[in-house]
Amino acid sequence: MTVQTSSNRKLKQATDYAVADTMSTQVRSDANRLHDAYPTRLTKSLDSLWIERREDVVRGSADEGPLSQAQLDEFERKGFLFEPNFISGEELDELRRELAALLSRDDFRGRDFSITEPDSQEIRSLFAVHFLSRRFASLARDERLVGRVRQILGGDAYVHQSRINYKPGFEGKGFNWHSDFETWHAEDGMPAMHAVSASIVLTDNHEFNGPLMLIPGSHKCFVPCLGETPDDHHRQSLKRQEFGVPGREALRELVGRHGIEAPKGAAGGLLLFDCNTLHGSNANMSPDPRSNVFFVYNRRDNACVEPFAARRRRPSFLAHGPDEQWTPRD
Repeated sequence: MTVQTSSNRKLKQATDYAVADTMSTQVRSDANRLHDAYPTRLTKSLDSLWIERREDVVRGSADEGPLSQAQLDEFERKGFLFEPNFISGEELDELRRELAALLSRDDFRGRDFSITEPDSQEIRSLFAVHFLSRRFASLARDERLVGRVRQILGGDAYVHQSRINYKPGFEGKGFNWHSDFETWHAEDGMPAMHAVSASIVLTDNHEFNGPLMLIPGSHKCFVPCLGETPDDHHRQSLKRQEFGVPGREALRELVGRHGIEAPKGAAGGLLLFDCNTLHGSNANMSPDPRSNVFFVYNRRDNACVEPFAARRRRPSFLAHGPDEQWTPRD
């Protein structure tokens, strides 16, 4: 005979709620898949190597912000734009000091928003930095960035994700080819390609310290990836990505058509790149560290819904909502 105690009833009720929530999430995810313009994390390949992009790349005009028509045309054509000497002098020094202070925080090591190198305890990426740092929060709101973003996206945007990336000398690992939008669409529920990344280089980038490599023109082709998304995939993918990686045949074709570019230069440069531009990086083989700060801007009317190819959303330190106020848990 089973005695239905108050504790038992509460446990059963909590379990029922959890099951119902999981089923509800699955129903919403299935509905997303039925209307998905960019299916990915598939069990088998499609008949074509990629799906043509539906959205316009540039939705603003030259008279709406600081970018010239020539710069907008370059972004439209290549999917990225590099502006040397975007910041300099004391402002750059201040940002570099802030970077060093954040990377040296022992209380950040071992936290979910702090990603270390696979073979060491050196911090590789620190997420939600515009919530961790007032200085980076101010930079994320800076009209010099926001104005460019608004010009490209054609509307107001919010910070979907922010992070600092750091590749220590000799030890900084590379990162596989990928489209950010593929991950954000599959795992965060970003509906359409209305997002742009702004990366400010905080240390000199040269060919030996693992600069970002991009495939120009790849932003106009969505490459579906194979393999079902594992639960809590972010725990592995932020260190070494295996799912959400485009196939080699598609990469070979796109590189054959468009080549590979690696914007390099002195600290202070700004790289703007479309959410769907395929990019990756080599390991840092030099003694010189490589670091930058990223702000991902998503148009406000493109806020995330349920994931299109994952059972549940990634943690909020990876994918913020409009007007969200995130704080690290104790």
